[in-house]
Amino acid sequence: MKKHYDVVIIGAGVHGLATAYYLAKMGITNVAVFDKGYVGGGGSARSTAIIRANYLTVEAIPFFRESLLLYEQLSKEFKFNILFNQMGRLDLGHSESDIYNLNLRAEFNQALGVDSRIIKPEEIEKIEPRLDLRKGKHHPVLAALWHSPAGTVRHDAVVWGYARAASKLGVEIFPFTEVKGFIKSTSIIKGIDTDKGEVFADTVVNATAAWSSDVMSLIGVTLPIITYPLQAMVTEPLKPILSATISSPKLHAYAYQTDRGEIVMGGPVDPYPTYSQKSTLYMLEELATFVLELLPCLKDVNVLRQWTGLCDMTPDYAPIMGFVEEVDGLVLNCGWGTWGFKAAPISGKMIAQLIGNNKTPDLIKPFNLSRFKSGKLVNEKASATAAALH
Repeated sequence: MKKHYDVVIIGAGVHGLATAYYLAKMGITNVAVFDKGYVGGGGSARSTAIIRANYLTVEAIPFFRESLLLYEQLSKEFKFNILFNQMGRLDLGHSESDIYNLNLRAEFNQALGVDSRIIKPEEIEKIEPRLDLRKGKHHPVLAALWHSPAGTVRHDAVVWGYARAASKLGVEIFPFTEVKGFIKSTSIIKGIDTDKGEVFADTVVNATAAWSSDVMSLIGVTLPIITYPLQAMVTEPLKPILSATISSPKLHAYAYQTDRGEIVMGGPVDPYPTYSQKSTLYMLEELATFVLELLPCLKDVNVLRQWTGLCDMTPDYAPIMGFVEEVDGLVLNCGWGTWGFKAAPISGKMIAQLIGNNKTPDLIKPFNLSRFKSGKLVNEKASATAAALH
């Protein structure tokens, strides 16, 4: 390690590495990324990596639209296949209130340049013939929001694509190096204290996802973040039966099939905050029950793996990006909840511009930390759908 860097980034996950890469592309190459574990081993390693832009608010839709556009070009930019499969997405509506909310999203999406539209059961059946439309049963599928640009990506390919590209541009990455504290002079951050020595920096970025609150507590800053576990599971490989990602806010479940044939299934965050990453039988049974109501064809399929990630949830289900007003030289990129992976390219690019130009880009101004004091919240719970709290 050098004694001084222009920028130090805490967290070598997809957000930290994306920030480092876009800084280097701007010519700011004296950058170091630190992580207490291996590269991409936190939330990035435990994501189901669904990419979409069909959000609800005027703040979030343009942001995720730009991230989706960046994802479409990443393989070409990296000269490295990130396995982005734009299979499309179905958000299912089971009631009149569901359809009302889906209509709002469709109209807002279209007005802001995102391809989303409401489709009827007949078209849903053509896209996903294995899906049970539940006619004559509780929670019938009455309509769906069809978002054709959505897809999935190979999470470790994205992480290593950013890591390799940033490293080639001069960024230094230090795994297994834990940050133990900050070096501070009055209200100015001067650097970090690691278990391998002190490192000075002009700017420090906290991109540690579920551990953001712990990291900020080292400097006495409290974040409005609660960390919840989020569980998912995957089946044995099957011949192709699904062609899109399917999500049901009513049943709190989503599913899609990977290129290897596995069915990935997820649902809501656990109903209690904890830092435990142990998987539970309760959630396995709940997810299986939810998914089987939509895809009864999976009833005899074996579950191979179950895992748990941690989500840094804010009160308004929107991220925190930008400077910390109380502490000069400190930047936040956190509060991503259950949808951080899809936002990584544009968040990294915007944070890099914020640092390079010393000015907050318009695209991320609504997501500053100070909104929790001013009351100008961004309510994205409606588009968190299946992953929202019970």
